[in-house]
Amino acid sequence: MSKSQSAAKQHKGQLERLQKKDPEFYQYLQEHGKDLLTFDDEDIDDDAEDVDIDMEDEETQLDDETDIPDEEKKPSKNVLTTEMVNSWCKSIREDEKLSAVHSLMKAFRTACHYGDDTGNDSSAKFTTMSSSVFNKIMLFTLSEMDRVLRKLLKLPSSGGKRETITELMNTKQWKNYNHLVKSYLGNALHVLNQMTDMTMISFTLRRLQYSSVFLSAFPSLLRKYIKVALHFWGTGGDALPGVSFLFLRDLCIRLGSDCLDECFRDIYKAYVLNCHFVNAAKLQHIQFLANCIIELIRVDLPTAYQHAFVFIRQLAMLLRDALNMKTKEAFRKVYEWKFINCLELWTGAICTFSTEADFRPLAYPLTQIIYGVARLVPTARYFPLRLRCVRMLNRISASTGTFIPVSMLLLDMLEMKELSRPPTGGVGKAIEANVEFTNERRASVTFLPNDSAATSFLEDEKKTGTSPLSQYVITLRQRAHQRNDSMMESSVVVGENSSVFGRKLDQIPDSDEEDDTRNEDGASVFSSSWLPGGNSSSDEDEGEDGDGDVSESDTSFGEDGKGEHVGGSSRQRNKKQKPKNLSNKNVRSRHHAKNNKSKKRKRAA
Repeated sequence: MSKSQSAAKQHKGQLERLQKKDPEFYQYLQEHGKDLLTFDDEDIDDDAEDVDIDMEDEETQLDDETDIPDEEKKPSKNVLTTEMVNSWCKSIREDEKLSAVHSLMKAFRTACHYGDDTGNDSSAKFTTMSSSVFNKIMLFTLSEMDRVLRKLLKLPSSGGKRETITELMNTKQWKNYNHLVKSYLGNALHVLNQMTDMTMISFTLRRLQYSSVFLSAFPSLLRKYIKVALHFWGTGGDALPGVSFLFLRDLCIRLGSDCLDECFRDIYKAYVLNCHFVNAAKLQHIQFLANCIIELIRVDLPTAYQHAFVFIRQLAMLLRDALNMKTKEAFRKVYEWKFINCLELWTGAICTFSTEADFRPLAYPLTQIIYGVARLVPTARYFPLRLRCVRMLNRISASTGTFIPVSMLLLDMLEMKELSRPPTGGVGKAIEANVEFTNERRASVTFLPNDSAATSFLEDEKKTGTSPLSQYVITLRQRAHQRNDSMMESSVVVGENSSVFGRKLDQIPDSDEEDDTRNEDGASVFSSSWLPGGNSSSDEDEGEDGDGDVSESDTSFGEDGKGEHVGGSSRQRNKKQKPKNLSNKNVRSRHHAKNNKSKKRKRAA
């Protein structure tokens, strides 16, 4: 180019001036560095031509790269194949090679971050994989990595406490292999945020529960895991809330004070957020959440007492504001489902731990709050709320063995002015209709001494239930029966054993000894043909089953899957952070499941 020619000529002029200014130094250069001085204009032209050729080559190379798709630009050595994963798994199982563990962890990181918009990451060893390879890596790593890490760190095969990890952090093994532990837990947390299928999330959390003790060495990861588990506990479906709670409970048992305070505080906040509204479908879920909190309190009663005292004091402050301000807004803060459900929660907790000296003192302040709530607005509109408060007081009285007078709350209801008015609507209409019905039947009977109809007056109507009042009572009983059935079909036990977990939690293994069946469960979970991030370049690997650990089915990651209630928005991920090509199989499968459920209900009806 002209610029390079002018630069070369300028340099030649400088050498000529150097010859005139300092002939001795120029002579020295001629003797010892003759090659630096012997060039002419042809060399300048040749250099210019070389530059032009290089620039043209670079331009053509850029043009060629824009035409080549991304799959063809990536070198073949970055493609993960089934044979590679099988060889690593075999080496880990049989020979316990450390190099295979490192390779598998790099592949696990690639699988967990596959489809993320991270740009061209030159440090990534692997960039592409098929769906079968993805499933095999996830299944093997989640199932075996805890055993591998414990063996490298010379820990027991299961269990462990915070003190165990504290002592381990001063050893040589921890300094050599702690990066593997952090990589495993960190990447697993990332993929948990990406998943939407409840079954996959449940399996992943269940496997991570075995390694939860390692989180004591990484406080930042511990806080993130607690946040994720609480989100799934409050908004998840199927067995996911139970699995999430067992994960949190295991954390509190193993780590103690490192996470107890945070778990107690955050789980109560999650409960409050999820009990704003109550309907027939959500009632069982709220009862389940309350039972979980009561079970978590059992882990450490002295610590739980401190938090329970603060939360009950907050309820008392809301009641005090309502008594002092006497405004609709202040009354609304007390007479709402959130406040009443919190009273029910602490009533259940005190009834469960009434014999414990650490928790029994909370019965008196809670009783005073319930009394104040019942008498806050003495109108017939809040009769159901007053009766509910009486029931809570009776439960506390029965469990603590103390006398709590509730007769005044019931007798005041009989003296309210609303009861002296003619009945309107609901029961009132049924009573009026029943009076007319009875008068019509009485007019048809003479009531003479020898009249047999007088002795059997309204007996037939009572047996058949044809009177308006009988029909109304039957309707109320049907509604109560449906409500009780809805409660008993939930995942919790209702009644005097309400703090005991029901069927769903009983089906979840909560000990390391039930570890033998985890691979069968995982093989059915991670058997999706879907791969995050779109189509892979290694099409020849798709459909491979490898050594039989992975099989094809309709299980897939979905786009939705989060709870529809409070807390879902806080966990929604940015579109850039989601996998590029999410499958719609999960949405179709859920729609199909809903149709099946509706058909079954129609048949039952």
